[in-house]
Amino acid sequence: MTKVLIMSGYGVNSETESKYAFERAGAKADIIHINDLISGIYKMSDYDIIMFPGGFSYGDDTGAGNAYANKVKNNLWNDLIEFIEAKKLILGVCNGFQVMVSLGLFPTVNIEYGEKEHALLWNPSNRLECRDVFIKNQTKKCVFTKGIKITHLPVAHGEGRFFCDKKTLNELKKNNQVVFTYCDENGKDAGGKYPLNPNGAMADIAGICDKTGRLMGLMPHPERSFFTTSLPEFQLLKEKAKRKNKKIPELVESNFMIFKNAVDYVKNHLS
Repeated sequence: MTKVLIMSGYGVNSETESKYAFERAGAKADIIHINDLISGIYKMSDYDIIMFPGGFSYGDDTGAGNAYANKVKNNLWNDLIEFIEAKKLILGVCNGFQVMVSLGLFPTVNIEYGEKEHALLWNPSNRLECRDVFIKNQTKKCVFTKGIKITHLPVAHGEGRFFCDKKTLNELKKNNQVVFTYCDENGKDAGGKYPLNPNGAMADIAGICDKTGRLMGLMPHPERSFFTTSLPEFQLLKEKAKRKNKKIPELVESNFMIFKNAVDYVKNHLS
């Protein structure tokens, strides 16, 4: 069975939703405090997928995700690189994406992992943006997004504005590393306009992957919009279905597939 390591500790707060999402997709997920990895009680190498969940690690005191990333880099870097070299998967959502960016897990211009080439800056609104957004898939490279076109899910962050220099942005696009961009419900580009683009992200970027497509980070939360009952328009969808004598599906398939694709990849490529 596919085994998932859900990273925890110091203000991470989306572990339970993340665990449930992966287990609903057919995996066995364990929520592990980072100190239990450092002390050797648990090992990264025993797992097939690592997830850095959302939250506010270390209260974002030194920049969102930065302190947690330093904790990983100073104590678990060699284990993490061995995990990546074993062609396993890593997913980061919101604060987890911020951690991965701070760790330099999305080499674009550079070849090696470990050098930060991108940033997630303060939202122009200078406040926490908590709203639902539409995002669309821009690449066939990423393992996690197979079969996904457009999906609807929430954001909840104060530092989500994706930024990099122009050379890096061009390389991201050239390498097909831009995974998700903000859009409207019909898939039209947000064009940087608020609130479709909730944080002023460069080129409307909501998520990226590494060059292998096996490491992905995104700001919106698929694990928090897993059931159709959690959609803001659920009652409207329910009423429309009722009038047509139909039932709406239990799951938001386009969000569920992020986790199902990862589990299927492990079964097909690593088992």
